[in-house]
Amino acid sequence: MTGANVLVVAAHPDDEILGCGGCIAKHAASGDSVNILILAEGATSRDEERNVESKAGQVSALQQAAREAADRLGALPPRFCGLPDNRLDSLILLDIVKRIEAVVAEVQPSIIYTHHGGDLNIDHRITHQAVVTACRPVPQSTVKAIYSFETLSSTEWSSPAIGTSFHPTRFVDIKEFLGQKLNALEAYSDEMMDFPHARSIEGVKALARLRGVSAGMEAAEVFIVERELC
Repeated sequence: MTGANVLVVAAHPDDEILGCGGCIAKHAASGDSVNILILAEGATSRDEERNVESKAGQVSALQQAAREAADRLGALPPRFCGLPDNRLDSLILLDIVKRIEAVVAEVQPSIIYTHHGGDLNIDHRITHQAVVTACRPVPQSTVKAIYSFETLSSTEWSSPAIGTSFHPTRFVDIKEFLGQKLNALEAYSDEMMDFPHARSIEGVKALARLRGVSAGMEAAEVFIVERELC
């Protein structure tokens, strides 16, 4: 019996692990095929003007880190769109939607994970909107569930003035997979920060414990159910 096709759509390299690395490992362990699509290159946002050539080495290193992280979780090698980092609002939304639609048509996923629509980071919000648009519930769609995740140092830093706050409605036990998630994040060592920064190994571990004890588990990842067909 073949497993489900799962697609994770993330704005930047490392978002996929921060948001649902434990679930990626859990899906892979159960025999599901986990595909990852990363929209933005993740390296040029600190420049006043975008210069991909000057950041080519960093972009390449981020892509290699993403491949290594996916491998540590049992996922397939990620796909990269290379869109402008933290500048997705400079693009036409339809062009982003079509990128996602093409991968959805190829992968035929039944489950999709992506960003929360109220995050501080503009790329996260646009990714959410593009995914929901690309995965409209038309007849013959393979997508049966869409879950939005939280991303440390973006979701909890947002404001109600930006969008709806993150209130999880789905708690997934990742006790057996938290170690794999943390190991995958080690592949992104250049992106991780020192504690007590939210995007630190200790911060990720603390959040998993907090989300777990909120539902009587030792460690959990949480999501908002955007769509779930039963």
